[in-house]
Amino acid sequence: MPSQPQGTGHHTPVDTAGKSPTPHKQTDVLPSGAPITEKPEEPYYVTMYSPGTVYVSMDMSDIVPPEVRPKPVVPAKPPHVGAPSPSSPYPPQGLGAGTGGSSGGSTLLGYIGIDTIIEQMRKKTMKTGFDFNIMVVGHSGLGKSTLLNTLFKSQVSRRSAGWARDEKIPKTVEIKAVSHFIEEGGVKMKLTVVDTPGFGDQINNDNCWEPIGKYINEQYEKFLKEEVNITRKKRIPDTRVHCCLYFISPTGHSLRQLDIEFMKHLSHSVNIIPIIAKADTMTIEERQDFKQRVRKELEMGGIEYYPQKEFDEDMEDKSDNDKIRESMPLAVVGSDKEYQVNGKRVLGRKTAWGVVEVENPNHCEFAQLRDFLIRSHLQDLKEVTHNIHYETYRAKRLHGNGGLHPVSTNDTQESNL
Repeated sequence: MPSQPQGTGHHTPVDTAGKSPTPHKQTDVLPSGAPITEKPEEPYYVTMYSPGTVYVSMDMSDIVPPEVRPKPVVPAKPPHVGAPSPSSPYPPQGLGAGTGGSSGGSTLLGYIGIDTIIEQMRKKTMKTGFDFNIMVVGHSGLGKSTLLNTLFKSQVSRRSAGWARDEKIPKTVEIKAVSHFIEEGGVKMKLTVVDTPGFGDQINNDNCWEPIGKYINEQYEKFLKEEVNITRKKRIPDTRVHCCLYFISPTGHSLRQLDIEFMKHLSHSVNIIPIIAKADTMTIEERQDFKQRVRKELEMGGIEYYPQKEFDEDMEDKSDNDKIRESMPLAVVGSDKEYQVNGKRVLGRKTAWGVVEVENPNHCEFAQLRDFLIRSHLQDLKEVTHNIHYETYRAKRLHGNGGLHPVSTNDTQESNL
């Protein structure tokens, strides 16, 4: 039997052809047929043999362990950036968030700052401000000007802007717009109030809604011409009517035929919000019966009012808007005078039986109208106007005209003159 090479090193076989053979874990056989066993001389050394190979001695102490690198430090989220809203449709992103599936998502190793886009948009809006155009329609004496002043807590109505008390009722429906600049909490808003004196005040009120519909379409046309200009303005002036408050007379019986015809003709051109004016002239029971009767008549007439059911984007919107639709039309009371009630100054109307508090939900639904119109749905009113009503007019206009030709700068200047 050939003698076994002596050594304390670990013998790693190297193939003479330059390739490392597969290590053998069991007993090999020499060409002579004698078995060779693997026997470690020390706990950390193993002698391995394979025929036709050259052996190189290597000490395990010479092997350098791989370098252990510390984990990268994950940057912390800046303290001024708030936590995501629980109602946000987007899941929170951070360390370990995200998926690597077919949707293309990836795991974020630290804070990026995507959520600051909301703050950027807020700063941009506060610098530029925004427009809101509201139209009021209803016959004279229903308190349209007073309600607007109460809504915005300032003198914004047409009467407050130089209207004379001895002004006569016009023979035809007129359109008068007055703009005001309002600032609250650093947010600037250009509020335009569009009044319609003469509506419903004539003996013959046939087609008296046509001047109002014409005015609404003229604002769409003005915006469309600015869009198709070769050299467009950085910010197109928006005079489109975002909301139309339609005042219903508190008769306690039913809608007038004029009310039905107006809302039927213009409900597809503008966001109509029907409200019952001077609700303090009815008892609570009379008011509830009248509201149910009006809702039934609107449904039978196929009249759509804001917020429309088909524009609900998700279940949360549907739940919120269903509550609003169930309370339509809102019965409101307007007043710009203050009275002392239980040691507090409140807006209200003084009667022989006491003070009707405007912002008291037990007395009327003015607070609900204000919250709905300004605090929760103002931006949605603007979006529905642009994405639904204006786009409908734009598509019809371009399709019927075979495409609206671009307007040059000179043509625009001449039209403005």
